[in-house]
Amino acid sequence: MRSLLSSSPSPQDGPQLHHLHRNHRRPVELSPSRQTFSDRMMEDSIAAAEEVISKWGPEVEAPLFSGNGRAEADRFLRVASDLHRSMLFFTSPSANSAASPATRSAVLFRAQSLLSAAMRRLERELHLLLSDHCHLLDSHCSSSSDASTIEDAAESITEMESALDVVMRDLRAVAEAMISAGYTKECVRVYKTVSKSFIDKSIRRLGFERLTQSQVQKLDGSALESRIRAWLAAAPIAFRILFSRERLLCDRIFADSDAVRESCFADVARDAAAALLAFPESAARSKRSPEKLFRILDLYDTLVELWPDIESLFIFESTAAVRSQAVVSLLRLAEVARSTLADFEAAIERDASRSPVPGGDVHPLTRYVMNYLVFLADYELALDDIFADFPLQTPSPLLDSFFEAAAVATSPTSSHSSPSSASTTISFEGSPWSSSSSAAARSISDRIAWLVLVLICKLDGKAELYREAALSYLFLANNIQYILRKVKESGLGPHLGDEWVARHGAKARHYAASYVQLAWAKVAAVIPADVSGMEAEERMRGFNATLEAECRGQAGWVVVSDGGLREEVREAVAEMVVPAYRVFYERCRPMLRDSGAGSTAVVRFSPEDVSNHLNGIFSGSTGSGSSRNRVSGSSKDSNRSQ
Repeated sequence: MRSLLSSSPSPQDGPQLHHLHRNHRRPVELSPSRQTFSDRMMEDSIAAAEEVISKWGPEVEAPLFSGNGRAEADRFLRVASDLHRSMLFFTSPSANSAASPATRSAVLFRAQSLLSAAMRRLERELHLLLSDHCHLLDSHCSSSSDASTIEDAAESITEMESALDVVMRDLRAVAEAMISAGYTKECVRVYKTVSKSFIDKSIRRLGFERLTQSQVQKLDGSALESRIRAWLAAAPIAFRILFSRERLLCDRIFADSDAVRESCFADVARDAAAALLAFPESAARSKRSPEKLFRILDLYDTLVELWPDIESLFIFESTAAVRSQAVVSLLRLAEVARSTLADFEAAIERDASRSPVPGGDVHPLTRYVMNYLVFLADYELALDDIFADFPLQTPSPLLDSFFEAAAVATSPTSSHSSPSSASTTISFEGSPWSSSSSAAARSISDRIAWLVLVLICKLDGKAELYREAALSYLFLANNIQYILRKVKESGLGPHLGDEWVARHGAKARHYAASYVQLAWAKVAAVIPADVSGMEAEERMRGFNATLEAECRGQAGWVVVSDGGLREEVREAVAEMVVPAYRVFYERCRPMLRDSGAGSTAVVRFSPEDVSNHLNGIFSGSTGSGSSRNRVSGSSKDSNRSQ
């Protein structure tokens, strides 16, 4: 309609016209006898519009769209629309007006002034309504994140949705009135300014702050952890509430113009969404560490979960950069996850600690690796996806041959042999991860089994550090039993399966049996099957010395930390020693009395005393349960038992 004023008075005449309007409320009129239909329609529209529009001048602070003012708002929109239609009709070639060109220009100028005032009022109302919408949406986000129960959140969301629908209806009415009157540019400008500012502020209130790649690189570990936590909390709310509601608002308000709704949504949401999605990529590019893998997987999981929302919301060509950034971040996170898991395996292989763990207890490396794998098992779906095109490559006979070789190694053919002396030597040169297309893809279960095998091979070598072969076997029994316990008590069990558990349970028992044979065979060996009176004292003293020496030697040993297996070992040792000693004891006491030797000085232990000594050895160990090492960094479960 602004183009209609091209024939209106020059700007120099403007002040005179405005002065005329201020002093003469009624529009320029023709005599009734000379009025046509066009003239009468224009005159009525101006009169009706002036009455309503002047009532809502710039000096009026109250909002037009309020709880009690809906009827007044409808009237305002109606007269503005009627005024605009009258102007269009009045200027159309078919309009039959008796007014002179000068009079027509003056009438149109007055009508345009009223319409312009109405649009300025609607601009203001649009701003107020958008602010109300933003306030409600902000409360919606807060209630979604702060609600104590699902029921509370559902009730709050229902109430908020109802209020949002009312505001959205008013916004559409205002937008349609402005666009139909030719004020699309003004409408879009107000909308983009208010909505973009709200989106940016809301994301900051959610705890996410935009950082450049270089700024992320400079963050220390704790600061980066804090940023990742903030992103994990903010991203779902941003995409599922903020951007989703913004897209819905654009679609409803600008339903009659695909170009306008696409332009508004893109300009309001694109930069903020792209910045949110760029952070995971930046975080992935920071310094790698095995513990950081869990946060990388958290970011990956969240992006995968949000992908349907990202794809459906940012479907326009103008928002393709948002989709692209999400894909780039996912690919980078997957790449870093694969590299980090390879680093973790390499760290196991490189462990060079040469000091044997006192008493054959569970090695710190065992605790670290198994706790790490317990956390890793929580990310099965993400890891299967990440490694889908990167199959695991290992020497094919290794998995079976290692266990067979280990079984041979645990046969105590010599009291001086160590567990590793007969086991298979395994080389870990290079990484087992391979992207060979000819290899069949394996699941995360196979990778977990492989990493446990890498650990067991490392433990097999560490058993050589003990001087006593019996303590080497005890060390292996304790560590294998700890591995079994972690598998059974966590999500690792379903990954490794019952057969794996049974195989390693037999392995732990075999190591324990080897310990029994090597540690207590010498005690059993000094108990004679038959004894004469002349050698009874010597044999008894020999038994006393051997039993005391073995008990002293094993005083600091962690004799099988698992309660069930420890009881099996205790019974095996008792069966090996106590019955034979009981027979020897019963035969030896009469001989010592007859020889005149002091039986109380020579016979120091009754069979019950021997049994009690053994019970003391096998009941005094707290074992691996006394330590509480924790692998940190996972938002899945930070309080697992060790």
